[in-house]
Amino acid sequence: MDETPRTEAEASSESEITYDESRFPARPRRLRPRPTARLRGLDATRAAAAEGAADASNPAYVRWLVEQSMLHDAGALSRQVSGQSSMWANPYAEPDARRAVDSASVWFTAYPISLVNPPGQSFLASLGSPDLWKIFSEVGIDAVHTGPVKRAGGLDGWRTTPSVDGHFDRVSTEIDPAFGTEDEFRRMCEVAADHGGSVIDDIVPGHTGKGADFRLAEMKHGDYAGIYHMVEIPEEDWHLLPDVPAGQDAANLSAEAEIALEEAGYIIGRLQRVIFYAPGVKDTNWSATPPVLGVDGRMRRWVYLHYFKAGQPSINWLDPSFAGMRLVIGDALHSLSDLGTSALRLDANGFLGVEKSAAEGSPAWSEGHPLSEAANHFIAGMVRKVGGFTFQELNLTMEDIRDTGRVGADLSYDFITRPGYQHALATGDTEFLRLTLRTALELGIDPASLVHALQNHDELTYELVHWATTHKDDEYTFRRRTVTGGQLAEEVRQDLLDKLTGEAGPYNRVFTTNGIASTTASVVAAAQGHRDLDSLTPDDVERIKRAHLLLAMFNAWQPGVFALSGWDLVGSLPLPTEKVSDLIATGDTRWVERGAHDLMDVNPDATESTSGMPVARTLYGSLPLQVADPDSFLSGLARVIAVRREYGIATGRTVDVPDVAHPAMLVLVHEVEVPGAEPGPTPTLQVTVLNFGPEPIEGTVRSSAFEPRVPVRDLSAGAEIGWVDDLQSFGVWLAPYGGMALLLQPQPDSGGEKTLSED
Repeated sequence: MDETPRTEAEASSESEITYDESRFPARPRRLRPRPTARLRGLDATRAAAAEGAADASNPAYVRWLVEQSMLHDAGALSRQVSGQSSMWANPYAEPDARRAVDSASVWFTAYPISLVNPPGQSFLASLGSPDLWKIFSEVGIDAVHTGPVKRAGGLDGWRTTPSVDGHFDRVSTEIDPAFGTEDEFRRMCEVAADHGGSVIDDIVPGHTGKGADFRLAEMKHGDYAGIYHMVEIPEEDWHLLPDVPAGQDAANLSAEAEIALEEAGYIIGRLQRVIFYAPGVKDTNWSATPPVLGVDGRMRRWVYLHYFKAGQPSINWLDPSFAGMRLVIGDALHSLSDLGTSALRLDANGFLGVEKSAAEGSPAWSEGHPLSEAANHFIAGMVRKVGGFTFQELNLTMEDIRDTGRVGADLSYDFITRPGYQHALATGDTEFLRLTLRTALELGIDPASLVHALQNHDELTYELVHWATTHKDDEYTFRRRTVTGGQLAEEVRQDLLDKLTGEAGPYNRVFTTNGIASTTASVVAAAQGHRDLDSLTPDDVERIKRAHLLLAMFNAWQPGVFALSGWDLVGSLPLPTEKVSDLIATGDTRWVERGAHDLMDVNPDATESTSGMPVARTLYGSLPLQVADPDSFLSGLARVIAVRREYGIATGRTVDVPDVAHPAMLVLVHEVEVPGAEPGPTPTLQVTVLNFGPEPIEGTVRSSAFEPRVPVRDLSAGAEIGWVDDLQSFGVWLAPYGGMALLLQPQPDSGGEKTLSED
């Protein structure tokens, strides 16, 4: 036994409880797993071996691929974590939305390639700036979602190829050097903790890029083919496959080839949707490889599934090797136990199960599949077991979101109300938004389990999957008539197109069948009738800012997480198409909304980000400039968040979405527990009242949840504005695009009269 005396510093470092250990006690103490690919770096062994052939005939190339692979890293990570007693410190079976919201309530969602950094500084170093976190803390932002920052794209022989989908085609557990280093990531987590915040990372359970793992799968090396939904096609049936054009590594199957391969018994054929459908580019969800030499010396051709782009082969969660599951869990453990994050987004997690339909002629079952629920339960349980939480981006029906959330991720991205509030702003009528909110409540979706967001890196999604698929034949009342769900989705979609694109908003671009590429500011501008963004006046900008804050109020003044992006904070406008012509050439118009922005005025002369994204025009200015202006967007946002925090709105419970006195009005009623206040015999109600129109509103707010003769207090002004009458109502006046957060708190009798307690 080693009895060498320890220094006082060494003894202290072992006994002191760190932030991570106190907040996430299941994290193995002082654990720093070191996967081999990260130690050497992607290029470290290439120089010595790159002279040889980049195929299975070269053992050095195969070894190099294995060392770079995520599956290899996952094995190293899991072996170091296994057997730790701390892995049993936390309950993990059931999601806990309010615990997650309470730990991280207001999120800044970053997009690495769009942040302008100081000269010579990385994205991660910039996001770990104490000056930035000081402003975040003052505004009320307590978490940062970094976006995907690990290596992505693919391999073409020894050569790396770029990402095809904004780094959501991951190929390594290593941080991409374009964004910084692992030490800078850890430092960012430490700075966040110093300011009472935390960092959220990503994993992608649905697919990888075409990196080392996929190339080894094509070679049929070890378990690697088991990672993916891929099927070997015998040479005698290669005539069923398309030719792969020179310079490409796959060819998408035509609908006819898909049918032929299904009839031959090789694949399950057509799926329920072709996401990112583009004629001649992506006609089906299946692609074929060219002939590839295997490690056994045989040539093979494969057909593989990809829900998204051809460079994103889908992971098979039910292969007997469970190689895909091992890869994903290893990636998650790296982020949580090594980098120091507190939560993970599960991207593309609704597409983890697929099987042949039992009904003749029907598409394969690929959405709302029980295996997706089971796999999400597995991932989320593992994350909770090591002290973190998860949230999912699942654009499916409300039932799918509800059911997956019951056993899987703690939180779900709010695809439910986002199209609704955009529609309310575009039309000045909240009817569809109210229908959406009520339907969600009726189906058992707790708003506290949702991440209510302004803009993110994706388009304004208007697929309206709930109405357009499972409920397409159900009947609803809309605009005083009966319509089917399919008709409702089509009508709302057309409203958005008419009001926000084309002549109304030529700067907003349609994105395939999914939605509209836009920023929040450009949605507001189009809704307010501005066709030319270059002609905006200061008064126009003020009206855009006011409506932008209205959307912030909607998202912040209800239970759940409130999320916003750098594009929101500075008021970014879309990029002119000519500045991103090469990026949108294949139809991905979302690049117009992802303009670079300089949050902290660190590089005012920059014309593009380090990653090459052109700098977008902004309406509000940098954060330091806005902090100094009490009338700025940021200052208004801070006031909205302060009300949310002080009165416990984030963890409240929605109890009513009542009818309204004016079509542009929206009323939300929540039960809340005001921090520090003594609970009374009846619930305290917080009421959010919003005006989605350009004209002032004077009207009545009525709800069966209200108790008569209770004072109504304006939380922003700190003043009483009236009392609930015996008809369970009270009057309000709202400015154009205005909003009010009100409190209805029953008070004990005092001398025969009810009075407000002191604030």
